Amino acid sequence: MTEVGHVTQIWRFPVKSLAGERLTAVDLDARGIFADRTWAVRDIALGATTSAKRLPALMFCSARYTAPPPPGAGPGNAPEVLITFPDGGEVSSSDPGVHAALSAYLDRDVELRPLPKLDDRKSYRGPLTTKTDLRTIMGLAPDEPLPDLSMFPIRKLAELTRYATPVGTYADVYPLHVLTDQSLRTMGERAPEADWDVRRFRPGLFVETPDQGPHPEWTWCGGTLRAPNAEVDVLFPTIRCVMPTHAQPGLERNPAITRTIAQHSRRCLGVYGTVRRSGRVAEGDALTLQRSDRAPLGARPDAAASRMKRALMKVGNVAMPRGKTRT
Repeated sequence: MTEVGHVTQIWRFPVKSLAGERLTAVDLDARGIFADRTWAVRDIALGATTSAKRLPALMFCSARYTAPPPPGAGPGNAPEVLITFPDGGEVSSSDPGVHAALSAYLDRDVELRPLPKLDDRKSYRGPLTTKTDLRTIMGLAPDEPLPDLSMFPIRKLAELTRYATPVGTYADVYPLHVLTDQSLRTMGERAPEADWDVRRFRPGLFVETPDQGPHPEWTWCGGTLRAPNAEVDVLFPTIRCVMPTHAQPGLERNPAITRTIAQHSRRCLGVYGTVRRSGRVAEGDALTLQRSDRAPLGARPDAAASRMKRALMKVGNVAMPRGKTRT
């Protein structure tokens, strides 16, 4: 095994798309960071979970738990959170007026929803995504190609087609996002005028690595990261949407962020992961890598996926309805 870095930041986001909490230590479980994203905003008109991809103003709100989340926090058991608005006003998830407060702030009819139980699959469903929706979510111009999703397993793509978020989580794709300081430096060299603040990218674990390669975490794909008390399987590079471009407290809107990632790393920054062994991680933990002889198909954005899989993706792209942007 090879030591590949140290954990320097740990982030948890009690409410999807709202600013979260920086922690010194946290438990990892099957859902990633313990008690991560146990709440989300639901758009009444869309009839589905929404996010800052559609409602960027959410990024100027923050959320924190009113007490340490109890054991068992997760689907069907969301602990109380306190939401803070840009003007300093606060409202609790236990306050019946929380929905009206969020709706007034966003000027849109929304509700704050806890993470549904696993058997309540209906609550995870969303409207069929159109090509126009996908362009809006990814921050794509009309003449830019849609992202290459061929690195994902077909089963995962089918799940994302059917549900607004994977069943059991409010994460977009996989439960854990890991990012290295070297990847941010690489992007900073490509666009030094942009602010490559880690807060734009919302990793669960931010890792300082001695590897001077452009994206060290991509080389971890297919392997297992081992902290002293937990293990993470590293899967695929993280495809970036438009969210890092949006403004948030202390950071201005900057389209160069998404544009640079698209041009120089095929829209990927960081990696997705799943927890192999539950346990506690802390700032300063050393990480070692158990490499695998076989990385997942398409585990690097510069790797060639199978012809059959790419063909399936092309068919899916053609079949996806054009539609109009749902705002």
